[in-house]
Amino acid sequence: MKPAPRRSAGQSRREDGRSEAPALRPPAAHGAAEGAERGGMQVGAAPVHRSVGGHHLRRLLGTRALWGGCYPYQRTGQPRGPAEPHRASRAAPTPRPGPATHPRPRHRRAPGPRPRRLVRRSPELHRGGLRRAARARRAGGGRLPGLRPAEPGEFTRRAFRRGKLDLTAAEGLGDLIRAETEAQRRQALRQMEGELGRLYQRWSETLTQALAHLEAYIDFSEDDNVEEEVLSQVDATVRELEQEVGAHLRDGRRGELLRGGVHAVIAGPPNVGKSSLLNLLCQRPAAIVSPVAGTTRDVVEVALNVGGYPLVLSDTAGLRDATDPVEQEGVSRARDRLRQADLVLAVLDAAVVPTEPAGLGAALGSLLPPTAPPCILVLNKADLLQGGGGALRDACTQGDPLPPAALLSCKTGEGLDHLLELLARQLARLCGDPLAGSPSLTQSRHSLHLGDCVTALARYSRERRQDLGLAAEQLRLARRHLGRITGHVGAEDVLDIIFRDFCVGK
Repeated sequence: MKPAPRRSAGQSRREDGRSEAPALRPPAAHGAAEGAERGGMQVGAAPVHRSVGGHHLRRLLGTRALWGGCYPYQRTGQPRGPAEPHRASRAAPTPRPGPATHPRPRHRRAPGPRPRRLVRRSPELHRGGLRRAARARRAGGGRLPGLRPAEPGEFTRRAFRRGKLDLTAAEGLGDLIRAETEAQRRQALRQMEGELGRLYQRWSETLTQALAHLEAYIDFSEDDNVEEEVLSQVDATVRELEQEVGAHLRDGRRGELLRGGVHAVIAGPPNVGKSSLLNLLCQRPAAIVSPVAGTTRDVVEVALNVGGYPLVLSDTAGLRDATDPVEQEGVSRARDRLRQADLVLAVLDAAVVPTEPAGLGAALGSLLPPTAPPCILVLNKADLLQGGGGALRDACTQGDPLPPAALLSCKTGEGLDHLLELLARQLARLCGDPLAGSPSLTQSRHSLHLGDCVTALARYSRERRQDLGLAAEQLRLARRHLGRITGHVGAEDVLDIIFRDFCVGK
């Protein structure tokens, strides 16, 4: 008499004596059971694509309901995690008879493309920006264990820590999110793709190689016959790098201006139409307009997009010797803005200004500070000129000593196109083409670290004549400042280059 075959856990005996596979059930049962525990929501059940909210609900509960294994069925008592809910399934065949220590039924794969195993440890929920919907999702998600809102910049921080992005690329991503004009978008996209980071990384690698050669000469020149030409090569490399970084710093703040916007100030005497010009440019009543002189006391700012470039336009108080204390404060703030401005729109009354270039230059010089930024002369109230103002137009087109000038009427809009053309030309000159040439500086911290790097490279030339050890320390400081821009600061790279280039310690 043959002994009965051993049965594993979960097997049962049929009437004919053969072992029977454990009962199989679809994963919906597990999802339904878990849904009952969570208040009756059957998340793992067969989905019904009726609304976007249902999709968001499945993403919310994906940790336990959706992100499990890929098998369409599980064994009773040993769940492997539910399958993808949108897969159709077929009945599983009966396993072959015979003893088995760990019997595992063979399943037929559902029709369609092969399911892909998901390896995420935490699902991400992407929602819309509606405040009421966001509050509802937070209220519903707060009842789920392990669910929390992401911290600001959390996923970008993870990408940086895993080496997917450097700091410049992360900053470019933030600028791309906040970009409001086409030029800002192009510059941010170029930085996010890593072009600025690659430039700084190339400088860092050049400096690392120079430092490695210098330290190899200091440590191994007597034992391993490091050539004397190494020092001259290091000197030439440092000089070339100092010139390149210095030229990069002298870019006129193009990247910073494009990123933050060009700050332009509307300045002029009282009651010449400064507030009317602001309202005309922004196409809305942003400032109060009154025939009474001295109406504007405080600074009124408006952000504009002119020719794809960002412009922050400020209306200021009329420049005159005021007697009212409040107006005096407004004039003082206006002069402070003039000293800090990137561009000045000097507004004069076309009906009362001199018609010869020398007189116009004198009237303009009384408004601007000695070290004035680039300027555009706006001659308002052109509709009051007799005979079309031919003499004044000729004076405006003569150039020096006058800046670019536009004859304008804020009342009728005549001359607005010419003024916008002059504005776009000045903005393009200040900001430059974000896609042309080498990438520009976009952050003040870049300028700070690059300035410290140039200072350290300049000190190298002085320390080189006295002590090579002190000179190497200056190169190390310069490399550290470059690494702080991109977030890559390490000492092992120097040792790698020493042993790679000189083969010390064979």
